[in-house]
Amino acid sequence: MALVPKEPTDLALAPVAAQVDRNLARLRGLSAAEVDHDVALQLNYVPRRKDAAERADCVRDVALRLVNMHGWDAEVTDDYGGLRLSGGSVTIDLALSPSIRDYIVG
Repeated sequence: MALVPKEPTDLALAPVAAQVDRNLARLRGLSAAEVDHDVALQLNYVPRRKDAAERADCVRDVALRLVNMHGWDAEVTDDYGGLRLSGGSVTIDLALSPSIRDYIVG
């Protein structure tokens, strides 16, 4: 059964998810150390606290870089295994890779 958009925001989910996934694809093939380096370069920022919550925020910021979110919100899931897009009538989780999770966990 096909999903039918229930809110205007739903119409933007596909392009938002595709752009966010494209940004994550750049990180997925890297080692945890390479993810750390790439995040610092892309954000021109080195996490100050170096805790998992701050590194998760950095991964989210890289994933959302140059993406018009059209009303969608994004957060790294509690298990650090995905990036959850929410804001419309549905929620979608985009997978992170084990190396991105390793980077976040430390």
